[in-house]
Amino acid sequence: MGLVHAEIELVNGEDLVLVRRKLLGADRIRRMTVQANADSGAYMLCVNEGVRMQLGLPKIEDQIAILADGSQHTLEVIGPIEVRFQNRRCMVDAMVLPGEGEVLLGAIPMEDMDLVVLPRERRLAVNPAHPILPAKPVK
Repeated sequence: MGLVHAEIELVNGEDLVLVRRKLLGADRIRRMTVQANADSGAYMLCVNEGVRMQLGLPKIEDQIAILADGSQHTLEVIGPIEVRFQNRRCMVDAMVLPGEGEVLLGAIPMEDMDLVVLPRERRLAVNPAHPILPAKPVK
C-alpha cells in the first residue's frame, strides 16, 4: 500500500474550552490545516515541533515511542488537540516528533472518527457504512 495523505484541521482544545466559557473570542482560537500521512501503523496523532508551537499546546507528559526501525525515543505528549476531517472530529493528545517531519494521523484518531483508508484510491475517507455519524463498538 502506498502513502495516503489527507488534509486535516488541528485545533487547540484548551482554546475551545475557553470559548465555551466565554473567556476567549472565537477569532482567537489557534488552529491550522495540515497535510497528514494517514498511518494506521502509528498509534496516535504525531505532530512536529512547528505544529506544537503554532497551536501553543503544553507538555502533558513524556512517553516512549517505538519507531518503525525498532529504535526507542522519549517524546513529549501535548494536548488536547481537536482533529477535524470532513464531517468528523475527535479530541486527542499528540506525540511531538523532533524537527519538521510530517504529521501522522494514527490509528486511534482514525478509529475514533470512523475513517477508512482506501488504498486503491490512495485516500482517507469517512466510513461509507456510516456516512452521517461515526459508529463505534461499545462492548
